[in-house]
Amino acid sequence: MAAIPLQHDVDYPESDGRPLGESDVHRNEIVDLIHALDTRYEDRPDVYVAGDLLLYYVRGDRRAVVCPDVFLVEGVAKGLRRSYKLWEEGRAPSLVIEVTSASSRREDVEKKVVYARLGVEEYFLFDPLREYLAPSFQGFRLHKGVYRAIEPDAEGALTSGTTGLKLRREGVHLRLVDPATGEALPTSKEEHRLRLQVERRAAEESAARQAAETQAAEEAVARRAAEARAAEESVARRAAEARIAEESAARQAAEEEIARLRRELAKRAPRD
Repeated sequence: MAAIPLQHDVDYPESDGRPLGESDVHRNEIVDLIHALDTRYEDRPDVYVAGDLLLYYVRGDRRAVVCPDVFLVEGVAKGLRRSYKLWEEGRAPSLVIEVTSASSRREDVEKKVVYARLGVEEYFLFDPLREYLAPSFQGFRLHKGVYRAIEPDAEGALTSGTTGLKLRREGVHLRLVDPATGEALPTSKEEHRLRLQVERRAAEESAARQAAETQAAEEAVARRAAEARAAEESVARRAAEARIAEESAARQAAEEEIARLRRELAKRAPRD
């Protein structure tokens, strides 16, 4: 009987050996976009956000791999992954954002073909330094297996159907805007500054409250001391009034006694 050959697991590398991004601008954009999306969906356990993570899409073929700069998957659990294996997760990304440059131009064009084949619903391409892409920010939505360009609004922003967010260019930055508020989702630096401001205001309010409480306590002590002095003065005043009344009574009694004695003397005096 012939032996049944054992199936050996393919080694899927966790890194392509290349650094994140093409420049500080590209790296910062990727980090900020991941942070914004991750924060937006932090309360959704079934939405996974990642970036610069190898995505393998054919089991057993380590060459069938792409590395999206930013991607979002709906319907899979959050959690830390060393790589994303499509056959294990069961879902392709819903949204991919590539922060492109002249050096990654060819690769990003090839990625677009792969993303369409995998069924990635939306694909955005952003050229922060305007090195080759015209227009420098483009978006595509999958329709019957083919990407169709997303039309920009009057402000040049593109709307994501999968997230409901608006994506617009601001200088070298791509901002994700909440249409309900019109506010851009904060970057990690903006969030840090906002947290510092909140903490500073909280500290100032706490200090003001403590100062007010201290002042109120001091005023309460002063008020109690004043009340105690007033009570002492009232007691002293009543005591003085009592002494005056006693002295007046004693004086009146003395005067009455003198008058009585005079009357007695007058009765005893000899008459002419």
